[in-house]
Amino acid sequence: MSIIAGGDEVNDWDEGEILHDREYLRRDIQLDDEHDDSVHKFTGHTGELYSVACSPSDNSLVATGGGIGDCYMWRIGQRDLVLDLKGHTDSVSTLAFSADGNFFASGSFDAIIQVWDTISNTLKCTLEGPVGGIEWIRWHPKGHLIIAGSEDSTSWMWDADRKTYLNMFSGHGSSVTCGDFTPDGKTICTGSDDATLRIWNPNTGETIHVVNGDSYHADGLTCMAITSDSSIAITGSKDASVHMVNVSTGKVISSLVGHSGSIECIGISESHYWAATGSEDKKLIIWDLQHHSPRHTCNHEEGVTCLQWLGSSKYIATGCVDGKVRIWNGVSGVRLETFHGHVAVIEAIALSSDKNNIISVSLDSTACVFDISNLKLQIM
Repeated sequence: MSIIAGGDEVNDWDEGEILHDREYLRRDIQLDDEHDDSVHKFTGHTGELYSVACSPSDNSLVATGGGIGDCYMWRIGQRDLVLDLKGHTDSVSTLAFSADGNFFASGSFDAIIQVWDTISNTLKCTLEGPVGGIEWIRWHPKGHLIIAGSEDSTSWMWDADRKTYLNMFSGHGSSVTCGDFTPDGKTICTGSDDATLRIWNPNTGETIHVVNGDSYHADGLTCMAITSDSSIAITGSKDASVHMVNVSTGKVISSLVGHSGSIECIGISESHYWAATGSEDKKLIIWDLQHHSPRHTCNHEEGVTCLQWLGSSKYIATGCVDGKVRIWNGVSGVRLETFHGHVAVIEAIALSSDKNNIISVSLDSTACVFDISNLKLQIM
């Protein structure tokens, strides 16, 4: 295992800060601090880590964010930092590479987004507008437009090439906790702590549909995923419910019933009409979206905080409250691997572009790299 450290400054850290309002993560849990399966560990951060992103065009390039403005770019298997992404003054909550890998964006609770050129390793622009912290950022699937959701109940869209503001999306009554472009790039969906989903016209900024009511969530939305044909948005909530919404009509078409705790993550298979949901109820559920029914329930020892389908393979990775990363077979529901390396809650995981490594970030201030090349990922 190789270990690298980066960054020369040590920041004061407020251990009382809770990101994402996940109070249950702070429970006392006995974690294994001796067994470490990671092949590489990045230890340059001075505080808790919340976000990770892998370049879609460079197999080894990783970015991690957390702390009070801590954000670094580094390479798997190399000791030297690629870039110390200075500029944020509050916790870095979300990271994303553009689809072509040429740009990288970081969003922070300081209410700004920084966009970096990954070819020249220079700051391209700083995007401002929201007055509340940035909850999430997403790039347009076919270009360099970027959207972000804020704690101030608004979402914003900018053109990173031109460094210009394009639209603000206003209508939610509370923090905008999740969102994305549809894969065809023609529509924007956002979910809020006000228990509504809004579907927007990105060109005009106007609301097309508002999804709420008795057939929808009774508490704030936490996560979202959109099917590859841009037709269905799947949303999860604090109230343990999961719903499928027709993006064109704004109608709830089905409820996926099976969880008993807050839904923390949703992912959609690239190859089958399946979805996976993870919850604080210690379950990963794999769903057959055609029949709106569970295929498998995969039990964990503690809550599931994040998940990642491993490319177009049949495998799913989960990150958990107990500090472990687990690999599951989506066809059989069988657990294949359990990776140790963290001594605190895992906040996020990402997959390297060559699909040989999973990178996890944790409240223990480290990022771990786990080698999954032995799984021989294959198209289903």
